[in-house]
Amino acid sequence: MHKTIIRANSPWWRIPAREIWEYRDLIGIMWTRDMMAIYKQSVLGRAWFVLQPLLTTVVFTVVFGNIAGIGTDGIPPLLFYMSGMLAWNFFATCMNSISSTFTGNVQLFGKVYFPRLIVPLVKVIVALATLALNVLMFAGFWLYYRFFTDAALPSAWLALWLLPILLHAAVLGLGMGLLCASLTIKYKDMMFFMPFFSQLWMYATPIIYPASNVPESWRWVILYNPMSWAIEGTRWALAGRGTFALDQVAVGGALAVAVLGLGLMAFNRVQRTFIDVI
Repeated sequence: MHKTIIRANSPWWRIPAREIWEYRDLIGIMWTRDMMAIYKQSVLGRAWFVLQPLLTTVVFTVVFGNIAGIGTDGIPPLLFYMSGMLAWNFFATCMNSISSTFTGNVQLFGKVYFPRLIVPLVKVIVALATLALNVLMFAGFWLYYRFFTDAALPSAWLALWLLPILLHAAVLGLGMGLLCASLTIKYKDMMFFMPFFSQLWMYATPIIYPASNVPESWRWVILYNPMSWAIEGTRWALAGRGTFALDQVAVGGALAVAVLGLGLMAFNRVQRTFIDVI
């Protein structure tokens, strides 16, 4: 006879992998709910999954490319900004949506038990689904520039390098989200700080400008920003040009793993008593 033992004093370092697998049906239900609810009752509905990044790319192209005259390393401006936003939007969506795990699910967590880590994992899966739609949109523009213009674009096989880059973004986004969700329980100001923090981080990342344009005195920002190499690596994989080095990848990867570890520790400690605190 199968039994599940729920311990309130389980160690903070424990990750309930077996329980998460047993609740895989719940993951599917919650993923469907979140996908349906994102743009529910809006006129354009799920079209916003594509329209939002497309409109952002157009604005960046006009403002930063045409008006401000910021270079794009020889990449067509539309592909330059769109490729940068692919990895960034995936990371930012993971981080911001996971940061409200506790505050947004108080009623649910207070009524029924299930592994709390399921909620952050569902947010990552939802972000992946949105990313897939954005990649399809990017592929359409990429094919146009590849076969109907004289733009020098790499082989499509190079895009396979996007997989480890997105894994890095997922690990970092999950870790940052778990850490912020844990802090939000005690410090409610985090709910107001997160959008501002995400915006600042975006401008410190080479999305609207190439890393090659960063002055030497500010290169340390690029080196220690774990999303910098991910953005430049995405451009290299999709457009053939990107400025990053192996030490950046190593530093960024180590920071992402460290943040995930801290996030898991904080999340597991907070989830045991947060109902009494919130």
